[in-house]
Amino acid sequence: MFNSVVAANRAAFAAFGVQQEDENGVTPADRIEPDEDLPEWHVSISEDHPGRLGVGDHVDFTKTISENDVQQFAAASGDTNPLHLDDEFAEQTRFRGRIAHGTLVGSLISAALARLPGLTIYLSQDLEFHNPVRIGDRLTAECEIVEDLGDEQYRLTTRVLVADEVVIDGEAVVLIDDLPE
Repeated sequence: MFNSVVAANRAAFAAFGVQQEDENGVTPADRIEPDEDLPEWHVSISEDHPGRLGVGDHVDFTKTISENDVQQFAAASGDTNPLHLDDEFAEQTRFRGRIAHGTLVGSLISAALARLPGLTIYLSQDLEFHNPVRIGDRLTAECEIVEDLGDEQYRLTTRVLVADEVVIDGEAVVLIDDLPE
């Protein structure tokens, strides 16, 4: 019984285009460890010590949005808007094709902030969506500290770009705790 349920689940995921394993039987979640970066990502940070963070320090995170990212995000979030998943439907919209979920794109800001030194805790995030993102676009999330609010809290500008075009603009407030020993 168990094997047939597993097989049925795998078949259902495959039918909906959700990739569970790569050709070697490895899932995307199996490829990553805490505090690890995958080879297809690029990270740049101006300061690597939490006690020295201040106004002007910045972190960038770059990643290409893949078909699998969009499928996995739809499955994880439940956002199955056909604008993101159905080519024929999306061709008839103002975007003339599929676009990535805005929240998926915005999550690259979180990925960048997670690379600040220390334990970064999101307190708030405001986003403005300016332009659509296509599957295959290479995105860079840029975050810069613009104000030290005291008590290890910082206000940052946050942007996501495709090449030099801003697709998301915003502002975040984070708390940076010391890492547990």
